[in-house]
Amino acid sequence: MSFVTQFFIKPAKPSLLRPPSGSFTISSNGTVMTSTLPRSFPVTDVRRVGEMVLTAFRSAEGAGIKVTELCFQYPKLKLVAREARGGAIVFLHPE
Repeated sequence: MSFVTQFFIKPAKPSLLRPPSGSFTISSNGTVMTSTLPRSFPVTDVRRVGEMVLTAFRSAEGAGIKVTELCFQYPKLKLVAREARGGAIVFLHPE
């Protein structure tokens, strides 16, 4: 049976996501307030990115460093986050 499953029944491949284009705002408690990202982009990923951005701003504040903007450049995506009264606005631009 392993011969049949190995050569004829292929597991489903995960679908590839295109780099998103848009922005979202996240409150200081981690709630996504607004978003212009496409619906195809998973909400869990939006929340995860937002939490990481908030953590970075809070870590800088805890270290006594005033950071108002973060910029991350990846091969296919540019992420710019700006601090906004404890929360943040995050811009995603495909490269």
